[in-house]
Amino acid sequence: MMDWTMIGSFLHRLFAFDPDSPLLFTQFYFWAFFAFVYAGFALTGSKRLLRNAYLFFVSLLFYYKTSGLSVLILIFVTCSDFLIARRIAGARKGGWKKFWLVLSVVIDLSLLCYFKYAYFFTDFINTVFGTDLHVFNVFGAVGNALAGTERFSVDRIVLPVGISFFTFQIISYTVDVYRGDVKPVGNILDFGFYVSFFPQLVAGPIVRASEFIPQLYKKFSLSRRLFGIAVFWILNGLVKKIVLSDYIAVNFIDRVFNNPLLFTGFENLAALFGYSLQVYADFSGYTDIAIGVAMLMGFYLPKNFNSPYKAPNPQDFWRRWHMSLSRWLRNYLYIPLGGNRNATFGTFFWIILFAVIAAILSGSWIVSVIFVVVAAVLGIVAKYRPGSRKKIFSNINRFITMLLGGMWHGASWNFIIWGGLNGIGLVVYQFWKDMDWRLRMALTVLVTAVLACFWKFAPAPVWNLLLVWMCVILAVTLVRFIHHLRGGTGFAKLAYFWGVVQTFVFITFTRLFFRSGSNLDPATANEQAWATARNMVNQIGSAWNVDVIPQICVEYWRVFALIVAGLAIHWLPDRFKRWYRINFAMLPLPVMALAVVAVVFILYQFITADLQAFIYFQF
Repeated sequence: MMDWTMIGSFLHRLFAFDPDSPLLFTQFYFWAFFAFVYAGFALTGSKRLLRNAYLFFVSLLFYYKTSGLSVLILIFVTCSDFLIARRIAGARKGGWKKFWLVLSVVIDLSLLCYFKYAYFFTDFINTVFGTDLHVFNVFGAVGNALAGTERFSVDRIVLPVGISFFTFQIISYTVDVYRGDVKPVGNILDFGFYVSFFPQLVAGPIVRASEFIPQLYKKFSLSRRLFGIAVFWILNGLVKKIVLSDYIAVNFIDRVFNNPLLFTGFENLAALFGYSLQVYADFSGYTDIAIGVAMLMGFYLPKNFNSPYKAPNPQDFWRRWHMSLSRWLRNYLYIPLGGNRNATFGTFFWIILFAVIAAILSGSWIVSVIFVVVAAVLGIVAKYRPGSRKKIFSNINRFITMLLGGMWHGASWNFIIWGGLNGIGLVVYQFWKDMDWRLRMALTVLVTAVLACFWKFAPAPVWNLLLVWMCVILAVTLVRFIHHLRGGTGFAKLAYFWGVVQTFVFITFTRLFFRSGSNLDPATANEQAWATARNMVNQIGSAWNVDVIPQICVEYWRVFALIVAGLAIHWLPDRFKRWYRINFAMLPLPVMALAVVAVVFILYQFITADLQAFIYFQF
C-alpha cells in the first residue's frame, strides 16, 4: 500500500523553505526537484511563452527554497527594472533616458547596499562620529506590522543569497537598453525568466542581456552530442565540489583557518595553497553544473572559468577567473571611469573616498595621506608627461576597479585589502612588462635590500615571509638578466612556467585575506577576519620545525594527494580536456549511464555529514 504520509512529507520538504537546509546542487533533493521541473518542461518546451513563464515561476520557487522570503526582493527588482527599461526605450529626450537609468541603478544599488553593507556603513559612521548606532531590519519591521506578529527579527539583517549576482545582471540590462545595445523585453514573464533563471541565479555566471535574451525566443533543441556534454558538465561540477572542494575543506582547510595558532607554519601554508584549489573547485564546480543543467533545457550560459591557474601574469588571470564578473567590471565600471583613455570625475571621487575609508578602517591618517600622495604624484606626472598620461590614468582606473571588485565580494577591511592587492598586482605587471631589463634588476635588488633591512632592524614574521619570496624572485630575475645580456633565446617556455608559478603564488597569498573575510557574521567580520589573517601570517613567517613535516604529510596524505591531483588535472593541456569531454559525450547511452552510476557511487563516498554551501552563495 502506498504510504501517503511519507509522500506528503517528501513533497513538503521538496517545496517548503528550510533555512537550515537551502536547496543545493549537491543535495539529492535538488535533483528530485529538477526531475519534477524537467517533467513539466517536457510538456511546455514546444510553446515558447508557456515555457518561459513556467521556468520563471519554477525559478522563483527555487529562490524561495534557497533564500526564503527574499524572493520578494527578486520579484520587486524584476518588476521595477522591466518597467523602467521600457521608459528608457520610450523616452524621446536624452535627459529623461538618463533620469530613468539613474533611477534604476539607484534602486538596485540601494537594495544591494542595504542588505550587504549595512553593518559596514554603521561601523563607519560610529567610528567617524563616535555614535552607537545599530542596524535595523526595515523589511523585518514592515513584515511584522503586516502580519501583526513578531515573526521577523529587526535586530539583524540577513543577506539574500546571490543578491550581488542578480543585481549586477539586472543593471547590465538597463544600461544596455540605455546604450541601445538591446531592445527592452516586451513581456514581463520573459524578462523575469531572464533575471531569475535558476541554474545561474545565486552564483552566476552573470549573463548579459545581449547573450541570453535572444535565446528566449528560440525553439528548444538538444542534440545527442549536446546531451552528453551537458551530463559531462554536471558530473564534472559535482566531482569538483564534493571530491575536491568539500573534502579538503572539511578535513583540513577549515580547521586551520578556524584556529591558525593551533597549527604549524607548514600546515598554515598548505591550507592557504589548498584554499586556492578549494575556491576554484567550488565556484567553477557550481558554474559547470549550472551550464549542464541549463544546456539540458536548451539554454547556453557563458563560460566563466578558463583554467585560471595557467595564467602567467595577473592580467591574464583576471581574463580567466570569474570571466563574467571581469567583463561586467570592465564594461560597466572600468570603461565609464575612463578606461585606458583618461581620468574622469569618478576616478577622483573614488580615490578620495577610498582614502577616507582606508584611514578610518586602519585607524591611521598616514594610510590616507600615502594613498592621496601616491595618486597626486601620478596625476602630476601625467600632467607634465603627456606620453605617460594614458598609461598612468589606465592603471589608476584599473586599481579603482579592483578595489570596487573587492568591495563587491564583501564589506570588510579584508576584502578591500584583497581587492587592493590584486589591483597592485595588475599595475605592477603593466609597468614591469615594458620595463628595461637593467631597471628590472635594479628595482628587484632595491626591494630585496629594503626587506632585508626590515628583517634585520624591525623583526616580524611578515618580513621573513616577504624576504624569502623576494630572494627567490631576485635569484630568478638575475638568471634571466644574465641570459638576456648574453643574447640568449629559447627561454620562452621557462619564462612562461616561472610566470605561472609566480602568479599562482601571488594570487594564493591574496586569498589569505579573501578567505579570512568569508563565512563570518557581518557584525563582527572586520575584527575576526583581520585576526585570522594576522595569525596565519605570523605562523607562516615564524621559524618552522621541519622535523614534524613528514609526520604532517602522513597524517593528511589523503588531503594533500587530492590537492596535488586537483592541480595536476587543472594544468592538463586544454586540447586533452576537450578530447575526453567530447569522447564522454559520444559514449553509447547505456555506457554513459553506467559511468554516471560509477561517478555517483564515488561521490557518495566523499559526501560529508554536513553538506557545504557553495562559497559564492554569500556574495
